Amino acid sequence: MAVRWDKKSTAAHNGGTVIAPQNAKTGRWHQLHTGTLDFRTFGHFDAKTPADAALDAMIADKSVHRIEAHTDLLFTERHLWNRSHIELDFGGHRIRTEGIEKNTHDNPFGAVLSFRGTVTDTTVKHALSGKVIELTDTFPVPDAKAFAVGQWWSVQVDPVAGGGGDERELQKLVEITEIVDPGHIRIGYLNGWELAAGRTLTWTRIEPVRNTHIRNMVFEGAGPDEYTGSHPVSFEYAVGCDVSGIHATGTFWPVIMRRWCTRFRTEDCSLKNPPTVEYGGAGYLTQQIYCLYGRVADCTTSNVRHLNDLTASAYCTVVNCHGDGDDAGGNPFTTHGQYEHDLLFDGNSGLMDIANSGAQWGISAKRITVRRHVCSWFTANTKITDLTLEDITVIARPTFDQAGTLTVNADGAQVRGCTAKTFAVAQRSARSTRPTTISDCSFEPPAGAVLVQTPVTAPVHFVRCTFKGVDGAILRGAGPVHFTDCTVTGAENAAPLSVGSADLRIDGGSYDNTGIELSAVRDQRITVTGGARLTGSNKAKVLLGRAAGEGRTTWDINGLSSSASGPDTAHVRIADGTNHYAATGSRFTGGTLHLAPDALASVLHTTCVEDGTKRSAMPADGDKARTDGNLIL
Repeated sequence: MAVRWDKKSTAAHNGGTVIAPQNAKTGRWHQLHTGTLDFRTFGHFDAKTPADAALDAMIADKSVHRIEAHTDLLFTERHLWNRSHIELDFGGHRIRTEGIEKNTHDNPFGAVLSFRGTVTDTTVKHALSGKVIELTDTFPVPDAKAFAVGQWWSVQVDPVAGGGGDERELQKLVEITEIVDPGHIRIGYLNGWELAAGRTLTWTRIEPVRNTHIRNMVFEGAGPDEYTGSHPVSFEYAVGCDVSGIHATGTFWPVIMRRWCTRFRTEDCSLKNPPTVEYGGAGYLTQQIYCLYGRVADCTTSNVRHLNDLTASAYCTVVNCHGDGDDAGGNPFTTHGQYEHDLLFDGNSGLMDIANSGAQWGISAKRITVRRHVCSWFTANTKITDLTLEDITVIARPTFDQAGTLTVNADGAQVRGCTAKTFAVAQRSARSTRPTTISDCSFEPPAGAVLVQTPVTAPVHFVRCTFKGVDGAILRGAGPVHFTDCTVTGAENAAPLSVGSADLRIDGGSYDNTGIELSAVRDQRITVTGGARLTGSNKAKVLLGRAAGEGRTTWDINGLSSSASGPDTAHVRIADGTNHYAATGSRFTGGTLHLAPDALASVLHTTCVEDGTKRSAMPADGDKARTDGNLIL
């Protein structure tokens, strides 16, 4: 290194940028540099002695904008700075932390390299005088003069009345972009949730850490618990701070921990074998809390709790990330359920669980999109609104979920081109205006699987879907269910589908060796049209029938083609309860028609073709029954 002599200097000796001759009161050697410093100039050529003092000295020098490591290093302290505009590049070398100082309780921000912005004592707290609509960036304030363009503020709303203790729709670090008028400001964020009049907002001015980046290290964690364990990086109240190229083993808390961060990238990082995957908050690659505009890309994990956790975050993207070894750990991809919104997961692999951390945080999320994802278990059955899934492949794995489950919430879910063994529709919320549609998907449910769960009241539409090996699948919810051009194939000697929907519509498609039985637990209507084809038989020997429930059923059949595989199989069997039946323009081949007179309040069976079909029961024509005008072959 190059140094210069300053005979008047009394700067403190640090062994690198400032070197004091022994016993000299004045006069110092000052290192000459262009803003880039190197641990070697402080005498660190290996990891034998701690490099903490050297690191602190370089960070404290405001003329330094880049710190480089060219050897392995040892750190034994947990550093906390508020330094901006600096880059730490460890050159891919090994960072060791054995003997590191004790952490405090439940402190994922006690990282080796921790950066935290300054929280000022300037706050504005007020109740909303009117509703704040969704997707607005303009907020009412008591006096806009308290704010200035370019300032950064944390803003949060009070908890939801009657909800969980941490259930808030808004917690973000935002920039003031415009003073609209004396009572309104504009911020750099389109809010994701409507806020009602009377809700309380708290604004706190922040001086964030800006443009501080950490890159390229191999990190070895120390210790098995929250006190002795170590992890490399945390950011809090930070803007534009990126992390890349960190490859960690054995870290206790998240490798990269973020809270109140806006505009960031986490790329090309990995974690293997943390000490625990059972302790809440521990064993993650990265966690983001109250974060905006982040990108997590090209990361991998093995045997961890989560690869990525987005909590109360928005407008973030997770791309090309892959988690393995997730059998006994946690799901690599998760959100907490604290009102996350507008997140994109693209081209990833590993277990996925959205908004499912518990009622304490609200179990809510909105506009989550997942595409080109591969896993053995995927659940999104809490209060998730407008979920979009595209090309999701769920493959059953005997070491985790042998059912190969994919579950969604019927609140505007759009599921397209997905494959799973077990698929289920649940319902925990009804916030969306768009329909729940499952299209061009393939499922192979186990016997007795519940396809539509009891709480579902929203309409569910299956379009061009394939169901293989179906045996007694259950559609239990009362909401309307519509099948359009679907292909359903039953297992050998399968039980028919048990349907509790108040309104079932079969429009086209084929149903082989399966059949449909209305549960009659409520009044029901079934419509079969569009050239639907029923073929084969099933365990009940009935292709269209009903159970002996108390509900009244209405049957509208038009353009059906039904072909029974044997003379003992009924195309339609109605023998219980009160029923209204109409079949027109349909073809029945083989088998039987069983329309018990005592069970029918009205019958219209006309312009049909009955080819070798036996009428085992049929009411006589009268005021409420017409069965003539058919072609009997």
